Amino acid sequence: MSALTNRQWRLAARPVGEPKRSDFEFTEAPVPAPAEGQVLLEVQYISLDPAMRGWMNEGRSYIAPVALGEVMRAGAIGRVLESKHPRFAPGDYASGALGVQHYAVVDGKDLAAVDPKLAPLPVHLSTLGMPGFTAYFGLLDIGRPQPGQTVVVSAAAGAVGAVVGQIAKIKGCRAIGIAGGADKCRYVVEELGFDAAIDYKRDDVKQALKAHCPQGIDVYFDNVGGDILEAALARLARSARVVICGAISQYNATAPIKGPSNYLSLLVNRASMTGFVVFDYAPRYAEAAREMAAWMAQGRLKSREHIVAGLENFPQALTMLFTGANFGKLVLQVGKG
Repeated sequence: MSALTNRQWRLAARPVGEPKRSDFEFTEAPVPAPAEGQVLLEVQYISLDPAMRGWMNEGRSYIAPVALGEVMRAGAIGRVLESKHPRFAPGDYASGALGVQHYAVVDGKDLAAVDPKLAPLPVHLSTLGMPGFTAYFGLLDIGRPQPGQTVVVSAAAGAVGAVVGQIAKIKGCRAIGIAGGADKCRYVVEELGFDAAIDYKRDDVKQALKAHCPQGIDVYFDNVGGDILEAALARLARSARVVICGAISQYNATAPIKGPSNYLSLLVNRASMTGFVVFDYAPRYAEAAREMAAWMAQGRLKSREHIVAGLENFPQALTMLFTGANFGKLVLQVGKG
C-alpha cells in the first residue's frame, strides 16, 4: 500500500466572499500505512455541504476551522483497503470525515459502517447520511410537528429541505416548500408530495406565505436566513417553533450578517427560535438511519443526488451550492463506486 500516491485538495487561503479556485491547492503525497487502530480507505464519494464554507473561516464556531495547508474537511464514503481495526476488513465500506482526497487513513473508531446493499453509496451521504439526520432530528426533536400543523421549509429541493418536507408529510402535517425556480418547485410538489411550493425567484415570498399559510406557520425550518427568514417570522402561528439549521444566503457575505429585524414576532406569538448542530445527535444516528431506511423501503421517502465526477473538479463543484446550480444532494465522485 505504501506505493500509493494520494491526490488532495488543501485549504490555501481564507476565502473572502464565495470560495474560488485560488483558495485551494491540489497536491500529491505518499499514502502512509495505517497504524494500530487505523484504517486505510480509497475514497469513493465526497459530500459537498454548505457547512464547508463556515469551516474555512477563522474564528470561534461549533467546530475548529480547517487550518491553512490542511486537507479540506469533508464527509465521505470509502472502501477499506487495509485495516488494523477489528470492526473493519478490506472490501468493507465506511463513512466519516475522510476529507477531499483520494485516500484517507483514519482511526477506525471515527468511522461508521456502510451497507451498500441497503442503498446506493451516494444515498448514504444524502438521505441516509448527515443531511437526512439533520432533517430528522431538527424537525422531530426541535420542530416537534403535530398532525395537521403547517411546516414550512426553505431550500426545499436541497438535501436537507427535501427530507424535512417528506417527514412532515409522513407525520401528518401540511408541508410548504420554498425553492428557487419552476423545476425545483414542481419537483417538491409532484415528486416529493409537498402541499405547495413557493418560488423565491419569482414570487413575493411574504405574500405567498400568507396565501399558503392562512392560519400561520407552526414549524419553520430555516436553511437560508436573510430575507426569507424575515418573511417567515412575519407569518408565525401561536407557539410556533423556528428551527435554525443554516443560513446559506449569508455564508459568503463580506458585510455583517443580516439578522431578523422582526424578532419580536417570537414574543408576540409566544414562539421559539432554536439553533442546532447535527453532530450533537451522533449517539442517535443509527436510530434515524433505521427509521428512514424503512420509510425508503416503503416508498414514503425519496432521495435525489446530484453527482459531479472527478476529484479535480472540487472547487467548481463546491460553488454550485451557492449558486443553486445543484438539484438534490451534491456529491463528488472520486472512485468507481
